[in-house]
Amino acid sequence: MINDLIRETEARMQKTLENMEDDFRGIRTGRASPALVEKVSVDYYGAPTPLKQLAVISAPEPQLLVIRPYDVTSISTIEKGILQADLGLNPSNDGRVIRIPIPRLTEERRRELVKVIKRRVEEAKVALRNIRRDALEDMRSFESEKLISEDELKRGQDELQKITDRYSEKIDTAGERKEHEIMEI
Repeated sequence: MINDLIRETEARMQKTLENMEDDFRGIRTGRASPALVEKVSVDYYGAPTPLKQLAVISAPEPQLLVIRPYDVTSISTIEKGILQADLGLNPSNDGRVIRIPIPRLTEERRRELVKVIKRRVEEAKVALRNIRRDALEDMRSFESEKLISEDELKRGQDELQKITDRYSEKIDTAGERKEHEIMEI
């Protein structure tokens, strides 16, 4: 019973880590990356649609993104969606493709992005603590219902703390890696 709860809790913590790393992919590092725009929502025939479903996004050069829409008539709505996403990018099109030059990051903008990274790291840690709290409550209810012994509760709490510490460390490491990537010139 405790082992199932621990496995489920660890899966939730892994998902939290993956979500944070996925968020990090959308934060600019000064290099062109399709992840910067692939989640941009575009109003396609009245339905909000992620850009990656409407076009092929590539980075042929370190400072340039190229978007090739599957439907050429959607070029203006894609361009509008990118502008509305407020990413600080200025798309231009030639009727067939959209080109987005990626400007170099200023020192000030790099520091702002590092603050965003730290905020996301802290949000992920709060999520970890909430997951741990939920698991502890479940363990205590198991013990109060006499489904597990006091010793099993103690072992489960110790195991839960080890898992929480491990994922907290992974979150810190991912955050530091992204900060270093952003501050790299």
